[in-house]
Amino acid sequence: MRLVVKAGTSTLTYSTGKANFKFIDGLCRVLSDLKNAGNEVILVSSGAIARGIDKLAFAAKPADIPTKQAAAAVGQCELMYTYDKFFSDYGQTVAQILITADDVSDDVRRTNFHNTLVRLIELGIIPVINENDTIATKEISLGDNDSLAAIVAVSVGADLMVVLSDIDGLYTGNPKTDNNAKLIPVVNEITPEMYSAAGGAGTFGTGGMSTKLQAAKMCMSSGIDMVIASGKNADVIYGAVNGEDVGTRFIGKKI
Repeated sequence: MRLVVKAGTSTLTYSTGKANFKFIDGLCRVLSDLKNAGNEVILVSSGAIARGIDKLAFAAKPADIPTKQAAAAVGQCELMYTYDKFFSDYGQTVAQILITADDVSDDVRRTNFHNTLVRLIELGIIPVINENDTIATKEISLGDNDSLAAIVAVSVGADLMVVLSDIDGLYTGNPKTDNNAKLIPVVNEITPEMYSAAGGAGTFGTGGMSTKLQAAKMCMSSGIDMVIASGKNADVIYGAVNGEDVGTRFIGKKI
């Protein structure tokens, strides 16, 4: 299986904004194990700005773009150091790829990105991909890593994309505020009602359920299944890969 896993800021950090090393270690262990079993693994990771905020001891997420980009520059070093350390513990080599919207909208850049990504996979390397927040502004930003992960999944013809979230999947309402909200286990078609029930972004992240629905729509139209599952324990990825009832599975349309 060719697998794309997206880990958001809310799963990589605690509510304090500091790194959740227990989760990151578990994520690297599971992905390494799946790769050892013969799967091809790509990780799309948020968290650079949050790691930079922590390193620079900012009290809150910066409001101005230059400071946010400076935090991203510092945090990306921290993020990749952490991944390199934990993946190395499990015998894996990682590579960093940072991209902006221009890199996937321009034909030449998109081809180069695709070729590099495929070659890294052929070499047995786990690519760790993030948006290049150090230079991305509104005009050249992908907006969120849910969309980036879907673009990556489509680009490499993935079999499955797993989005690790701070909730268990897609609900009929916002489970944080609606006690009657129920988990939707399988989605064959995304409806307007699903968008209206989607909530906003978290404190340190940029994405929300609406961006995940957009990513799911992109994957489904390309015949790729996508699973949204809780990021409390990285072992949930095993269940998603094995087709078990975890989170919400969006069924890719057969092409």
